[in-house]
Amino acid sequence: MEPLAVKHGFLRNVLVRLFSFAVLVFAVRFAIIVTVHGGSCDSADFCFFSENLNLTTPSHSSGKNWRRSVEYYAAVFQDLIAEGFLSPNSRALCIDTPSGEDVLALKEVGVVDSIGISKKPSPPLIVGGEGRRQPFPVDSFDFEFSGNGGLEQSPRLAVFAAEIGRTLRPGGFVAVHTAARDTYSFNSFLELFNCCELIRTREINGVESSSVLEILMRKKRPEFQALDSTANGNSVNKCNVPGHKREIVKNAEALILEEPLKPWITLKRNVKNIKYLASLVDISFKNRYVYVDVGARSYGSSIGSWFRKQYPKQNRTFEVYAIEADKAFHEEYRTKKGVTLLPYAAWVRNETLFFEITRDPSKKVMIKGRGMGRINPVQTSSSHMGDMDKIQGFDFAEWLKSAVSIRDFVVVKMDVEGTEFHLIPRLIETGAMCLIDELFLECHYNRWQRCCPGQRSAKYQKTYSECLDLFTSLRSNGVLVHQWW
Repeated sequence: MEPLAVKHGFLRNVLVRLFSFAVLVFAVRFAIIVTVHGGSCDSADFCFFSENLNLTTPSHSSGKNWRRSVEYYAAVFQDLIAEGFLSPNSRALCIDTPSGEDVLALKEVGVVDSIGISKKPSPPLIVGGEGRRQPFPVDSFDFEFSGNGGLEQSPRLAVFAAEIGRTLRPGGFVAVHTAARDTYSFNSFLELFNCCELIRTREINGVESSSVLEILMRKKRPEFQALDSTANGNSVNKCNVPGHKREIVKNAEALILEEPLKPWITLKRNVKNIKYLASLVDISFKNRYVYVDVGARSYGSSIGSWFRKQYPKQNRTFEVYAIEADKAFHEEYRTKKGVTLLPYAAWVRNETLFFEITRDPSKKVMIKGRGMGRINPVQTSSSHMGDMDKIQGFDFAEWLKSAVSIRDFVVVKMDVEGTEFHLIPRLIETGAMCLIDELFLECHYNRWQRCCPGQRSAKYQKTYSECLDLFTSLRSNGVLVHQWW
């Protein structure tokens, strides 16, 4: 009996050790799956819940941070489910999601019919696509989500927003996590989504603990979109600057109330006091960035010497338009990349004009660099007038309305030799002024002469008081205008 007992004991020890080894192997493999794949399964051997059998995660996702992100988004989506904006029956899309944490989170909270799109697909969670080119038909989804800064990184935000409006069904919801902070950037964001109405916003902790703004919107039904289009069409020529822009004007530098005795010094020094809009607010939610130099003269007079070097662009690339009728400056723009020359005179309508040529009285030749003089319609000018040249004028306000939209960030510098007293009213009358975010205006008046102390310029009839009234009126109507020189 004793040898038999020894044999049974030996077998029992062997079985115990084999079982322990099997448990150890199982535990190690399970730990690897949880660590590397964020708790999902690639094999049915280690999946204990049937709903997880078909879930795989992107191959490049790994570690506890990835799993923490899944849990973070799961909590976000559970809140939306509790509020009735998302349901297990929703068909959901996560936009520009390289790692798919948000897609997996949707599935884990019960929204099974969920998919993500990214430039680098990782099926079955993520298919190929991007925010501005979604590979889905119209009205495909009940819910769409954009996190991970996808919207901010898109090169054309309006196209990104339009794609959401195309693929989201009427009445469906879109939630966006963004870093929008100030009122200006928030309203710029909403202007992108004319397809939708704002439901609510809330500030929440982000994945990395830094706070983000969650903006929830609902796609308008077709009949309401039609009403909005009609309303917009009726008010196309009206300019009502919104309240958030009026608040910005209150933070602008003070106007120079007393006429400067040496304007060529005072106004130039005033540039140091200017509070640029791009230094006060976040402009990242604008669709395009446009600088229009009206009366540009040479490239180096303001585009090259000031705007490109000094204006705070927040690392944005601006489209530059130079409007200059004087032919003496046209040739140099042929070699300037990124600048579109409009070789005409900014005016209140499309018509032929005369403009004064600045000449050296002794030599009777044009003085290069002085720029365009005063302009007059052909009808009011004699063909026998002395130093005049015929040019083509165009309706600047109507051109601006065709070139940019309210979604764009538009900066205008205007140096038009007194024509500002015609152009500004026209911009207001047509509603084009509302398209300008920031205006740098040189107002021409009978200023004191540098060459001749005690004498005023006979070139302009307006007074400094009239210029000041123009600046004051613009600011009181919500236009961020700066005194230029």
